[in-house]
Amino acid sequence: MNTLSLKSFAKVNIGLQILDKNSDGYHNINTVFQEIELHDTINLKKQDSGCHFSTNVEWLKDEKSNLCVMAWEKMSNIFGIGGVSIYLDKKIPAGSGLGGGSSNAATVLKGLRKLYNLNIIDTKLEELSIALGADVPFFIQGGLQLGEGIGERLTKLNGCIKGIYLLVIPNIHIDTGWAYKKYKNFLQTSKEQVNFASFLGRDFVPLELFENDFETIVVPAYPEIGKIKDSFRNQNVRFTSLSGSGSTVYGIFDNDVDVISAESYFSLSYNTFISRPRTDRM
Repeated sequence: MNTLSLKSFAKVNIGLQILDKNSDGYHNINTVFQEIELHDTINLKKQDSGCHFSTNVEWLKDEKSNLCVMAWEKMSNIFGIGGVSIYLDKKIPAGSGLGGGSSNAATVLKGLRKLYNLNIIDTKLEELSIALGADVPFFIQGGLQLGEGIGERLTKLNGCIKGIYLLVIPNIHIDTGWAYKKYKNFLQTSKEQVNFASFLGRDFVPLELFENDFETIVVPAYPEIGKIKDSFRNQNVRFTSLSGSGSTVYGIFDNDVDVISAESYFSLSYNTFISRPRTDRM
């Protein structure tokens, strides 16, 4: 095998608690990751040595800080593999809280494993991927997972959060570092960790209990986010939330009629995508 074409999927956070700060400066979180069908496409091709990266967007460059290039360097340094040419067809918006960059890195890791026929189990790949970013380990197996620690302690969950997902992405870039720093004022008191997994095990999932702590600081700082959430509530939505620190606000609907109606409303002002939860994996 000399070439490979792979889908690199997005995610949303179904609930997100920020618990405390580690000595290394990272925050412990409690969240549920749901992989969705919205995806980029990555084409890999073997070459003798080195890594060449290209893409359909101008803001991603062939440089050492590129997560796809970093993923190849990690595999090359550890397993001594040959080179690769990477073409990324980018569709997931940057800085949207959908995990596009992390997904791309994980997809390159999995792709190189397959391209070079490496005998590496998923858990090993997850361990080495944490150096690339806190969300990267989730995308090794994807699907529905509970994320703890800084997001790297993962527990696979059965099924998915059913529904049709409408993603509304305003032209706002929210810096995750800023969001965590701003939230520190809310970390002075101890917080009880919500057992998200126990809610998911019920016949009826009470999604209203899955709150995202980032909304506490993001909505006041960016009122447009709050406006989008309020508009969702007038669109027969079952659940609406910020994904990660944003800027994507998503809604989960029970039927196509309602989600199409909502998209027609939001698409007049915002970038929108309709997607579904993903349960199968590469």
